[in-house]
Amino acid sequence: MSQVLELAALSARSGGGPFAAAIVKGDEIIALEHNSVHIDTDPSAHAEVNVIRKACQILNTIDLSGYEIYSSCEPCPMCFGAVYWAHLSRVYYAANRQEAAACGFDDEQIYHEINLPDNQRSILFQRVDSDEKLIPFKTWDMLENKNQY
Repeated sequence: MSQVLELAALSARSGGGPFAAAIVKGDEIIALEHNSVHIDTDPSAHAEVNVIRKACQILNTIDLSGYEIYSSCEPCPMCFGAVYWAHLSRVYYAANRQEAAACGFDDEQIYHEINLPDNQRSILFQRVDSDEKLIPFKTWDMLENKNQY
């Protein structure tokens, strides 16, 4: 965790956000990355997403079962989802989301909005119905050699 926190502080000083994360197995650090939202002009370039991407490339897999993530802060809703999609086994974090919010990194609106119906969210979510909406899923379902998620 100390390496993660050092990198988070360095990231904050050098134009990234004050966040960093590492993917670890046992005593081995597989990948160590920081937030690069402003550096990459990419709102999804959070430390956890960056380190998951890098570890998956290094290990040539999308399944990080058996690996753990160390994060300088409790993962935001997007990173929370990425942790589950990557099948990480455990999450260790330093600062919690309330401590991050005190410094201007407040995700409470997202946590709140996730549970609202589409028409009550501050950003409108509207389903576009189509007769073809299930074709991609039916195509996927018929494949014999699928890459499972």
